[in-house]
Amino acid sequence: MKFSESWLRTLVDPKLTSEELSHLLTMAGLEVEELDPVAPAFASVVVAQVLEVVKHPDADRLNVCQVDIGDGSPKQIVCGAPNVAAGLKVPCALPGAELPGDFKIKVAKVRGIESSGMLCSAKELGIAEEASGLLILPADAPVGQSIRQYLELDDHVFELKLTPNRADCLSLQGIAREVGAITGVATCLPVVAEVPASIADSRAVVLDAPAACPLYFGRIVKNVDANAPTPEWMKRRLERSGIRAISALVDITNYVMLELGQPLHAFDNTRLEGAVHARMAQPEEKLLLLNEQTIAVDADILVISDDAKALAMAGIMGGEESGITLATTELFLESAFFAPKAIAGRARRYGFGSDASHRFERGVDFGGTRAAIERATQLILDICGGQAGPVVEARAELPARTPVRLRTARAEKVLGLPLGAERIAALFKGLALSFTQQGDDFLVTPPSWRFDMEIEEDLIEEIARLYGYDNIPAPAPRGPLKMQVQPEARRPAYRVRQMLADRGYQEVVNFAFVETAWEADFAAKTAETELIRLANPIASQMAVMRSTLFGGLISNLQTNLKRKQNRVRLFEVGRTFHRDAAAAPVAGFHQPWKLAGLAFGSALPEGWASGARKVDFYDLKGDIEALLAPAVLRFEKLNHPALHPGRAASILLDGQEIGCLGELHPEWAQKYDLPQAPVLFELDFDAVKASLVPAYVEVSKFPPVIRDLAVVVDQQLALQALLDGLKASSPALVQDVQLFDVYVGKGVPENKKSLAFRIVMQDTQRTLQDSEVDAAMQQLIACLEQTFSAQLRA
Repeated sequence: MKFSESWLRTLVDPKLTSEELSHLLTMAGLEVEELDPVAPAFASVVVAQVLEVVKHPDADRLNVCQVDIGDGSPKQIVCGAPNVAAGLKVPCALPGAELPGDFKIKVAKVRGIESSGMLCSAKELGIAEEASGLLILPADAPVGQSIRQYLELDDHVFELKLTPNRADCLSLQGIAREVGAITGVATCLPVVAEVPASIADSRAVVLDAPAACPLYFGRIVKNVDANAPTPEWMKRRLERSGIRAISALVDITNYVMLELGQPLHAFDNTRLEGAVHARMAQPEEKLLLLNEQTIAVDADILVISDDAKALAMAGIMGGEESGITLATTELFLESAFFAPKAIAGRARRYGFGSDASHRFERGVDFGGTRAAIERATQLILDICGGQAGPVVEARAELPARTPVRLRTARAEKVLGLPLGAERIAALFKGLALSFTQQGDDFLVTPPSWRFDMEIEEDLIEEIARLYGYDNIPAPAPRGPLKMQVQPEARRPAYRVRQMLADRGYQEVVNFAFVETAWEADFAAKTAETELIRLANPIASQMAVMRSTLFGGLISNLQTNLKRKQNRVRLFEVGRTFHRDAAAAPVAGFHQPWKLAGLAFGSALPEGWASGARKVDFYDLKGDIEALLAPAVLRFEKLNHPALHPGRAASILLDGQEIGCLGELHPEWAQKYDLPQAPVLFELDFDAVKASLVPAYVEVSKFPPVIRDLAVVVDQQLALQALLDGLKASSPALVQDVQLFDVYVGKGVPENKKSLAFRIVMQDTQRTLQDSEVDAAMQQLIACLEQTFSAQLRA
């Protein structure tokens, strides 16, 4: 909501500076997003009249002008503007003036002719970005008056960032009412008198959809001059509110909307047939809108029509065929209340919006609907002339104003303030709320312009706003403190984060709603039954809930690469979302916490002692093993839609799959324009936080016996299977079995590989005998030969 400060101060004028007023509004919940001066600083620019214009003797594009600046002595000024002409009134910068851009005006000779000033365009004054010539002022502009005073350039434009519940502040009247309540300054709100009918012409109004349109006022105004100029004061207020002046009739409806908050619409009455109807759209009905867009109107769209055709999308946009033009002499003026539920979302469905729909879908003051049509009628008669017919009213059941009870004790408890009933009553009177007092309780009836007062907490919020958030004390909390028990078998989340940060990862936080393509690429979810789609996404590319954290990490990597970060380590802790009919606490959905990470670029930071080796699968495998130590993990081959089919593994802990690890699939690396494939992992966060409780194990005092064992096996045989077999058949004295060499080549048959294992044997009670060691080795060899067809390597 944009508006001119000078306009606001005609309705309420607190003794505050612009900055103080801005802070006051923000602290009252009406956030001032921008506060800008209408024009940059300059002085010594006055209204001047061009008396005479002659060609410059030495320049074809220059003119020598005699200019009256109001001091009784015409000044000679050389001007190159193409639109300069005798009789015009224009801004004139006098010698000594300093215009925007550090442009100083002084008496100077231009091609041999002395010039005592400069005639100015709007661009040179800093009030327009472009200008094709001088700024032409109205003929009644007083010569000699400061241009800042005449154009009200010592003004500011406020832009409010309103929350959806404060539709009452989408008008100057609503903002003035709010400022008056906050400051205690009396307001001077517009007083609207009924315009008596001077002609009998009228048009019947029928409410065919009374739930969607419970109130409609219409009036015929004849013999209007649509070509009448819009007054400068009105154009100035509109333009400073962000609305371009179009024509007098259109400008008047926009002005009343800004002033009173009630959107209006004017139809060309000569193009209407029969009665005016507020009804739902008919099957296959089409409408050409004022934005030149032809739409097929859905059945749940409220339209305004006559007996023959649809005229407008109610509360959103008028139709081209019934719209007013500069040739219009007879109009039908509409002022109506449309239920917010009947308007909300309809404009966005067709890819556009309007000031009217923005207001109606939030709630318009139905108590001011009649006043708005009267105000617009009076302005039309004053500016465009004409005769007004009687106001035709159609009314159904309007929104109920259900009283809300406020308990003084409850308000004091919530806010922590000793307010008292008298203070609360004074605050409610400032907001023009109607209430009855029952002891210390209040029964408040919300006014017609407030749709956000439904429960007791809404009234407590109003008290807090008016009392001033800055004035509410903020004492330090006091209470008994108790250390929380931290189970030894569970790592705190902050410790997991710290461990990853210690290994060079940085935490990221991404939205839980993601692109549909990410779910298809990284989770292979394409069917609508698999996707969890949002009913009202904040953006079209964020339409589904994520089932994996990979998409956000890839997007983060892209952002870092665009900023020339060639070594990236990221992790994220967050929920993923899956359909599950038996899930709790949200029926139909499972929302587990996950920990995911990504590594890209070189394995080590650049330095004299580190090479240029790229990060690979085994680097992240080591990070995960360190993160979950002392737990022993298993890694098994995995096919995952996001990962390289030959460089991915599932991660198992105690036989349960807890996550996956692997290099990004080459197809996705190419699609997302990555110079190399990053390595990613995703783990169940609950499994990561679980920790083994330390258990005492006796340390042997006796020396270990270490033997090496080399065998030849099929090249396709997985190492993990061999290790599992060896450990299962090992006698108690075998403490560890580790692979230390893999060889393929000369001396090893084709399609075979040589694996060398280091066997560590030890006992806690005695030194092992050679016979015991030999027997253990024979047992391991027998396992390899019988189970895996292995051959001892000579």
